[in-house]
Amino acid sequence: MEKKKKEIVKMLLNQDLGEKDEEEIIDLLVNSPITLDVDKESDEKMTFGDKAADKISEVAGSWGFIIGFSSFLIFWIVLNGVILVKALDPYPFILLNLLLSCLAALQAPIIMMSQNRQAKKDSIRNKNDYHTDLKSELILEQLYDHIDEVLKNQKKILKYIKSIEKEDK
Repeated sequence: MEKKKKEIVKMLLNQDLGEKDEEEIIDLLVNSPITLDVDKESDEKMTFGDKAADKISEVAGSWGFIIGFSSFLIFWIVLNGVILVKALDPYPFILLNLLLSCLAALQAPIIMMSQNRQAKKDSIRNKNDYHTDLKSELILEQLYDHIDEVLKNQKKILKYIKSIEKEDK
């Protein structure tokens, strides 16, 4: 039965893998549990930079940030364009443009770092799902084999019972 499982796994994988990688995957699928808590694994390996990038992405990608930053922009423009006689940053708001450019220059790579980490996490999750699906398919195949065996035995038992009934008559 073990050999049959390995053949099924090889057939299911049907990829160009090195012999060593293929054997590891087969052993993993056949002999061990493969479920993995991707979020827990990922959270344990997070560095301070990863946590900071995630937090900044979470804040920068929220409606609260958009509303708050829009309010800051409106306040800056009204303050320097209307209220103050001697404005700190008069129209065309060159200092404000510099601040916005610096914010964009820093915010974009930080968000990309967070997205890259999330993409790696998704890749691990997809691989885990694939392995889980393969193992489930193996288990189902094994169940079908057992059901076939049970049905064959049941037929043999029924034949035997019928033969005994005929002899008794």
